[in-house]
Amino acid sequence: MDYIVEQLKKLGFKEYEAKSYLSLIKQGPVTAYQVSKESGIPRARIYEVLNNLVEKGIVMKEEINDTARYSPLPVDIFLQKAQSEWQSTYMEISDTLRSLETSGEKIDNRVITLKDYKSIISYCVTLIKKAEKRIIISMWDDMYEVLKEELAQAVEKVTVQGITLHVENPIGNVEMHRITPFTETSSTEHWFILSIDSKEMIYGPSFEERSVAFYTDDPVHIYLLEDYVWHDVLVNRLVRRSQDDLEKWITTERRAFFMEK
Repeated sequence: MDYIVEQLKKLGFKEYEAKSYLSLIKQGPVTAYQVSKESGIPRARIYEVLNNLVEKGIVMKEEINDTARYSPLPVDIFLQKAQSEWQSTYMEISDTLRSLETSGEKIDNRVITLKDYKSIISYCVTLIKKAEKRIIISMWDDMYEVLKEELAQAVEKVTVQGITLHVENPIGNVEMHRITPFTETSSTEHWFILSIDSKEMIYGPSFEERSVAFYTDDPVHIYLLEDYVWHDVLVNRLVRRSQDDLEKWITTERRAFFMEK
């Protein structure tokens, strides 16, 4: 019950309003006293709360033999009303927000820290949909699975390139990364890179470690990280084509370069 109260609060309900509406849904037409008793809302507050809901058109009030009884707006009608109001609000603010965004002076070469899992994923989805020519990715299976549907839609109109780890049959021209001692080490973070048309990029570590990522439209950042992905793809191809034990040699050289034991 606490969960649905929190969800209703996201729609603009106050806590007591959400609890009152839920109580009415469960009980049907009842008195304010019965709503107070069932929901735990103090009797001193219940009339104010119910009257607010009546004003909003979410609760209906009727007088029967000098007794006020309250009934909820039917759930299907309430949901339709909430959806219609949300869509109306969305349409009203979207043009204004976009005009404000474009009217401000553009700041070049930004590197912005993004926090919160849902915000990061929403940012990634938005960028994927903006792609006009090419998407470059470097992703482990966890991030790839989250964005797989959007990438599958994108590959119908743009080129998708790059490399994935622990992903079977990746889409487009994306390659499967070879399994190495480094990739299988528990301390190895599952970083991801998502580059759109070499103009915008999001990159960051595994969400299991920390919900943070970085957005940039700085061409230097984008070039360096796209080049990093290309080198990863190239080494992957060289190892696959070589008859020598390159993997052992690469592992040794990597440990020496990063001063690892």
